[in-house]
Amino acid sequence: MHNDKAFSPIMATLGLTGLFLLSPTSMAADNDYPTEARVDYVLGCMAANGQDYLTMQKCSCSIDVIAEHMTFDDYEAVRTVMSMQDQPGELGMLFRTERSMQEDLERFRSIQAEADLRCF
Repeated sequence: MHNDKAFSPIMATLGLTGLFLLSPTSMAADNDYPTEARVDYVLGCMAANGQDYLTMQKCSCSIDVIAEHMTFDDYEAVRTVMSMQDQPGELGMLFRTERSMQEDLERFRSIQAEADLRCF
């Protein structure tokens, strides 16, 4: 015969472990960006602000702040708008004048300004 009280802490631990194993996304960040996107941002930031270790730290901090406030999908959409605004003709005009795209771009610039204040 065994003592049920002796087994309850073990069972509780196993139960909690099972919960973590069943939901691996609970440990991941909601707005985690792919490594390539983070590196691309940091390299562009360093190209604009300096090529030293301190600047790399500040630029890494900046993309972390952006990721706190903006999903990766929204970030990618804004990057697309920014790259397409330079296109000539009607296509470029659409990306320069469409209201919702401009609002998204303004939101990104606001988040980026916050990142600059926090990191630089």
